[in-house]
Amino acid sequence: MDIVGILIETLGGLGLFILGMKTMTEGLQATAGQKIRRVLEAISSNRIMGCLTGAGVTAMVQSSSATTVMLIGFVSAGIMSIEQAVGVVIGANIGTTITGQMIAFKLTKVALPAVTLGVGLKYFSKKRTYRHIGDIILGFGILFYGMAVMKQGLTPIKSDPQFISFFTTFSTETMGGILLCVSMGTILTIMVQSSSATVGLTMALATSGLLTFPTAMALVLGENIGTTVTAQLATIGSKNPDAHRTANAHTIFNVAGVGIILLIFPLFITVVETVTLKLGAGPVDMMVNNEYINCSRYIANGHTLFNVINAVVFLFFLPRLVQLTMLISPRLEKSRERYQLPKFDSSFIDSPIAALAQVKGEIINNAQFALMSLTKVASCIEKRDDDILGEREAVEEHLDETQKVIIKYLTTIYQGDVNEPEAKEISEMMRITNNIERIGDSMENVSKTIERIYNNEIGLSDQAKSDLTKIADKAVAFLQLVVDQMNEKTEGFYEKALNMEETIDQMREEMRFQHIERLRAGDCSVDAGVLFIALVSNFEKMGDYCYNIATGVNRII
Repeated sequence: MDIVGILIETLGGLGLFILGMKTMTEGLQATAGQKIRRVLEAISSNRIMGCLTGAGVTAMVQSSSATTVMLIGFVSAGIMSIEQAVGVVIGANIGTTITGQMIAFKLTKVALPAVTLGVGLKYFSKKRTYRHIGDIILGFGILFYGMAVMKQGLTPIKSDPQFISFFTTFSTETMGGILLCVSMGTILTIMVQSSSATVGLTMALATSGLLTFPTAMALVLGENIGTTVTAQLATIGSKNPDAHRTANAHTIFNVAGVGIILLIFPLFITVVETVTLKLGAGPVDMMVNNEYINCSRYIANGHTLFNVINAVVFLFFLPRLVQLTMLISPRLEKSRERYQLPKFDSSFIDSPIAALAQVKGEIINNAQFALMSLTKVASCIEKRDDDILGEREAVEEHLDETQKVIIKYLTTIYQGDVNEPEAKEISEMMRITNNIERIGDSMENVSKTIERIYNNEIGLSDQAKSDLTKIADKAVAFLQLVVDQMNEKTEGFYEKALNMEETIDQMREEMRFQHIERLRAGDCSVDAGVLFIALVSNFEKMGDYCYNIATGVNRII
């Protein structure tokens, strides 16, 4: 027997399966990425809706690990709470079983036609959307072709006594044997970083008769534990405690669920067999052409049933699950450094949805910092505060450096494989970031001008001070509106923004005219007038920058 040939064919088939899975997932994310993000951002605190959303999203992207990594990105960005994320994680485990159900339908006959069509769309289409659809179809074809190659590779060893003896060591007759199977499934999934791939391999082994159905189910239970490692890897280096809690909740959920099923393992196997028979499948031990043709269907149903039971149990105890997660997760202290620059996680680069969620969170933080600084500077019009005026260079430098970090990360995301909506979103995010930095430039000019007025004891008329306070308050209110809408856009936002921009422009023209009248009447000195006009112009520019930000927010939020 050619052992090397068998290993190459089996592992090669597994490799094709993983490649197909990854290609299909990337295509699905690229095609439906914007919709997925909108759905996740709009999710409520209702645990049942969260679970259904998680199941639906994961069914769309065909990967619970991808969904969990997205959630970690959302939680890290502050867009989603830990309670919301855990509810979605519970549903994600149900959604990922769709892959197993697809495999059980034995669609190997359409594998090569799918590859042909997928390659045609991916490499010969001019539209990016069609290329992503090509990824989905190509990945689908490669996945099922890999499954066929795996089965073909395992065929020669079905009758070999040594291999039969090896596989019979994975027996579920004792609790020790069950735990061995669970451990092996966990280790395999950690190694290949895809529970769908190891479920596919388990199905191939069971269909070939090398594993019994109970043994295959014990391996699948372990594979559900192994898939949580991807989420744990995504949190390495993260300083956000909620990101760690989301990954830990995923692990606790799966490990505890497996523990519950192990206590009733024989009953669980009986239930799966009964349900599958009721759904119209033939007996699990039916053999045709030396293959157990129904075994894949039983494994797929067992995988789904396990995750549904797990979800029902833990949805009921969701608050307790969150509390346990908080208890065992590291207590990371958030930095109190005021001028801390954004720190983006490179592990999210392969998931544009998660990466852009992180960027959105940092842009909101940056806008809030600019708003806080502008509010302070505006207060100095009425009363001098050297502490506020003296930190203008530090504020401006922070906004400049933050702009560079965000733009660099957005460029890195753009250099990857992004779809058209994501490319447009990246462009708008760059525009928003640049305009926040420009607000910082104008803010620095205002601070310098106010300090000059105080240092040179230049007297402004009461009317001039009143006008400056009004336009400054309007600029602050405009930026406040923009920041609020970054989190959740409301109806009529753009019209409000346009009206505020026009109001600030009108205020500038009226204040200039009134200033000229005061100069003519001798109520205002030339020096004071020059500085007054400079301040009004800078606040009007801030209104323009806020409007530019509002335009970007209106297009992408």
